[in-house]
Amino acid sequence: MTCPQGLDRISVSGISAHGQHGVLEHERRVGQRFVVDLALGLDTGPAAAADDLSRTVDYGSLTLEVHDAIASEPVDLIETLAQRIADLALAHEPVQWVAVTVHKPAAPIAVAFDDVAVTIERSRS
Repeated sequence: MTCPQGLDRISVSGISAHGQHGVLEHERRVGQRFVVDLALGLDTGPAAAADDLSRTVDYGSLTLEVHDAIASEPVDLIETLAQRIADLALAHEPVQWVAVTVHKPAAPIAVAFDDVAVTIERSRS
């Protein structure tokens, strides 16, 4: 994931919560752990110059929003969950670009694997 030129980057990795996302009935009924990694592109210069949280993104609040998005209304696809989270991040005024990776480490796959993940990148239009 490459942040667009001219933007600084704030990253938060390993945000996890229990969610009931998936196409199988068992996934919806029992649920499983999902893990999200975020990369945010923004200009941190004004916040740094003023030492002012209100001029940047409050990643503490945003991670709580991400946690709640994972635990909220189920969707079939982790692609849809990733888009939901990207929309949340871009709703924060300073954020110009976001990369969201949703990991589904307990995906119902018949062979041994370490992780399944979808990564999307979105920016303000």
